[in-house]
Amino acid sequence: MKAAIYETYQGSITIQNVEDPIPKEHGVVISVKATGLCRSDWHGWMGHDTDIELPNVPGHEFAGTIEAIGKNVKNFQIGDRVTVPFVCGCGSCRQCLSGNHQVCDRQSQPGFTHWGSFAEYVALDYADINLVKLPEEINYITAALLGCRFITSYRAIANQGKVSGGQYVAIHGCGGVGLSAIMIAHALGAQVIAIDINGETLDFAKELGAIATINARGNTNIVEQIKTISHGGVHVSIDALGSPNTCYNSIANLRKRGKHIQVGLMTGNHKNPKVPMDLILANELEVIGSHGMQAYKYPEMLEMIKNGKLHPEKLIDKTISLKESTDALPNMGNFDHKGVWVIDSF
Repeated sequence: MKAAIYETYQGSITIQNVEDPIPKEHGVVISVKATGLCRSDWHGWMGHDTDIELPNVPGHEFAGTIEAIGKNVKNFQIGDRVTVPFVCGCGSCRQCLSGNHQVCDRQSQPGFTHWGSFAEYVALDYADINLVKLPEEINYITAALLGCRFITSYRAIANQGKVSGGQYVAIHGCGGVGLSAIMIAHALGAQVIAIDINGETLDFAKELGAIATINARGNTNIVEQIKTISHGGVHVSIDALGSPNTCYNSIANLRKRGKHIQVGLMTGNHKNPKVPMDLILANELEVIGSHGMQAYKYPEMLEMIKNGKLHPEKLIDKTISLKESTDALPNMGNFDHKGVWVIDSF
């Protein structure tokens, strides 16, 4: 098969011909029809993830059809249209048995713990636990958006944040995660404030349902502006980027008893950011992490997509080839485009 491979961190990515994967007894091999470019893949290429062993094939949000199947897989068959959450559970650890596959003690992640979906084929373990059957109404390119950014945002907004109609919600960082969160919060009836450094992206945020936007570039008054718009602070705030500034502001802009949800990765020197602990204590704020979503939780979200309440396809900015990804992935740190790019040609 053809695959995009990097052999050194921050090194060149090349298209190589490598052996096709073989499914384990409880696993499958998926023929990849579409796969998204995600900032998490960029973090991996940068060397921020200790799970990666070089050489590596990136890619963790994708959709396709089952090409080969292990003898112990019960719920799926060759030819099924499927997608998968980026965190795959083992199904037998304490976390999985409690229903929390997204924090599995022995979790696997395509593109990180093993070769990922920037390839014609990708292998997945524990298929019955991790695969999601795709409704015919949802095409592969749209489905490729779901496995990381969209499901992460959905669970952060709907389950962790428990956002409801009329609440004020702030979204710090309007990349794929942030834009997804804006769409989802708006669909649930929230009044969304979008914060980013790109004016074009902020215009797009309004199209997706934001009632107000704030350009953070050179802006030292972000928290006060949010509090003014939200009449004293937001109910729920999402750091969708993952930086010391966005994390701090997301906590500081909350009203009393508000919820901060950390979704953006905090890596490298950003692992231990400064937080306003005085406000967390005095205002009884909640600080919550959110890491993906379990496969069995997909149906509610898929139903909202089928019924037209959510439109993840609006987030697609561009489709590219596998070859083009070798340049696109290293440049993801430049924040120079809005929306999501998807590989749909191999």
